[in-house]
Amino acid sequence: MIPLTGPQLRDIHLPAEPAWWPPAPGWWALALIALLITGVAIAFARKYRGVLRQRREVMHELERMAAQYDRDADAARLVGGLHQLLRRVARRHDARSTRQRGEAWRRTLARVPLDAATMAQLAELEQHLYRPPTAFDHVATIAAVRRWLQQALQPRRWKPLPAEQADG
Repeated sequence: MIPLTGPQLRDIHLPAEPAWWPPAPGWWALALIALLITGVAIAFARKYRGVLRQRREVMHELERMAAQYDRDADAARLVGGLHQLLRRVARRHDARSTRQRGEAWRRTLARVPLDAATMAQLAELEQHLYRPPTAFDHVATIAAVRRWLQQALQPRRWKPLPAEQADG
């Protein structure tokens, strides 16, 4: 038999519990990613709310013009207001639209894809600006402006500028 002479061994002991602070680098990275995602989501939400607010304001202004025409039947005021509203919305996509007349203005309007009847009604609206007040189909004109605005207020609906117009 072998005598038991050797070092005295102690029982196994566990290390101390790890502290919860500071967190491991992976948790810091996860927190940073979560903050970035939250910030981007808030920025997109604010931008989207602003776009929706602008759309509502433009459409509300169109409805106010139509109601004003129903009250006073002032065709010149309605035509001028509708034309101004179209120009303001078009200016968001093409700064040169404020100076365009005739065919150039019709090309700008045509960058928003709509049917031919709507485009003809919008072209007729421009003609009414330069004529003495005459009877015109205000219901069809307001409907055409409404259709154009609904499409134009969505930037992805605009066709890109042709290369020769973009350069000049």
